[in-house]
Amino acid sequence: MRFVRFEDDATAKERKAVKRMPNYRRNRVFGGTYFFTANLRDRRSDLLIAEIGALRSAVRAALDAHPFHIDARVVLPDHMHCVWTLPPDDHDFPVRWRTIKAIFSRSVPQAENRSPSLVRKRESGIWQRRYWEHTIRDEQDYMAHMNYVHFNPVKHGLAAHPAGWPFSSFRKCVALGMYPIDWANDETEIVEAGERLLPATVG
Repeated sequence: MRFVRFEDDATAKERKAVKRMPNYRRNRVFGGTYFFTANLRDRRSDLLIAEIGALRSAVRAALDAHPFHIDARVVLPDHMHCVWTLPPDDHDFPVRWRTIKAIFSRSVPQAENRSPSLVRKRESGIWQRRYWEHTIRDEQDYMAHMNYVHFNPVKHGLAAHPAGWPFSSFRKCVALGMYPIDWANDETEIVEAGERLLPATVG
């Protein structure tokens, strides 16, 4: 298995722009497709897996309130990756993340020893305030991030093969004909894409 860094000309320019623009503004595109990473504040936690039912309920609530399509998703113990496509007349992905984070936080045990700042801001301390966002540009970029999502459990040593991880959309994508069930053999190139391409954004 080889990892390859995906960086086209636009990405190279984007990385240079990031250094010049520390206050990154989200790229909101009506009907856009996006890659996201959301992390728990405690990266040693397994809360997302331990409370997978609560997480699924939070996502369903967000889908009901603000519809969107989940192209791909994977949930790991302390973070999650996903690819979403928004409706043609909508670009408000932050409201969806706020909904998911808020409902999940209310559904699980609160973090102990919250800082005075978290208490003052009425934050649970479960999630990192920032998350990664990347606007998908084209088909190549789309498949690079789809592959990144589905290979992630293998990358982190949580499964021997993407099909072996239960908290993933891989098997659904196999059923849709997007992947063979034995995808990701020793000769497969997995692009190191995703959260390394853009700075963290608050939401």
